[in-house]
Amino acid sequence: MRLMIKKAKGLWAAVLPILVAVPMLISGEAAAQAKPPLKIGAFLSATGAASYLGSGEMKTLALYVDMLNMAGGIDGRKIELFAYDDETDAARANTLVKRMISNDQVHAIIGGSTTGTTMSAVPLVEKAGIPMLSLAGGSVIVEPVKKTVFKMNHTDAVAVSKVFNHMRAQGITNIGIIAGTDAFGRAALTASQKVAPQKGIKILREESFNPKDTDMTAQLTKLRQESGIQAILNLGFGEPAVMVARSYRQLGIELPHYGTHALASDTFLKLAGPAAEGMIMTNGAILVADQLAQNDPQRPVVQGYVKAYKDKYDEAPSFFGGNAYDALMLIKNAVQKSGSIDPQKIRDGIEKNDPFIGVTGKFRMSETDHVGLTEDSLKVVRVKDGKWLLIQ
Repeated sequence: MRLMIKKAKGLWAAVLPILVAVPMLISGEAAAQAKPPLKIGAFLSATGAASYLGSGEMKTLALYVDMLNMAGGIDGRKIELFAYDDETDAARANTLVKRMISNDQVHAIIGGSTTGTTMSAVPLVEKAGIPMLSLAGGSVIVEPVKKTVFKMNHTDAVAVSKVFNHMRAQGITNIGIIAGTDAFGRAALTASQKVAPQKGIKILREESFNPKDTDMTAQLTKLRQESGIQAILNLGFGEPAVMVARSYRQLGIELPHYGTHALASDTFLKLAGPAAEGMIMTNGAILVADQLAQNDPQRPVVQGYVKAYKDKYDEAPSFFGGNAYDALMLIKNAVQKSGSIDPQKIRDGIEKNDPFIGVTGKFRMSETDHVGLTEDSLKVVRVKDGKWLLIQ
């Protein structure tokens, strides 16, 4: 047995013993197959600042690669998964992708977890012609469209558009924004500036924070004191977004506090605690799986994934883990449809996929759209009593 998950340390070290027990790749069986194996690479932030994204993504791939191999693989091929921890570091991500392309000779790549790690790899996969399915949020990943790069969750533009629609329905037209200076924060702020006028929203003040900031009191005080602001939009992710929520509560700010799908994690609720109470944000169906309508087409897919993940790891999966599931399934569908593991044919199969209902939503990709997700698969939720409540 060979397990190809690299650089286990920190929180990920606690997960590794579980994954070691997963027979992700049995060399003897792979060698016995009439068809060569399908090699899938993954570079994910299992540790570092974005570990709350990457750890669930990594566990999801481990679980479903094992399940697929136990069922005979994809198109009669066993899957070899070369999964690496990029430690939420763009430079390391770049090095890992070079390794996957040159040494591991993968046919497709899943990653990165963040906009920054993803963008560091884009020139490499474009040059090599390897399809890459990013799990990050920034619109810059797919705008403009790049031949071999796809994205497995809604763009920040779609997410903030959904937020602005909810604001307008509540009579909110004047807002303040606090955004990170990281790649996602910059991209989300740019998207907000572009979408806001289209939705009748005015951004009266913008404040920023660095990823390592631990106190957002000064920025939030300026936003609260800005005349006319009716709500504040938090364009952050990870621990800095938690710091925003805590400072928000400590200051006693009564303005509605909004967020995006970048906060779509039970980990955010645990870390923010009471400070998250009352927050409103766009979110994936996965976090309100038990509240979905009986006729919602995502319901059986989402609930099936949640059950499988909980049964394996005894914890609830995240929105981001669902992105990894969808990436693997799109690769699976492309290989099955073409009967080939040629990277070009996998790329074509992903781009020309039949409408696919995944955990994240219904994907309708095309030559001009390498995301294929619309607002209809995003939900609006409120944090109530420390849990997610579906409100739209």
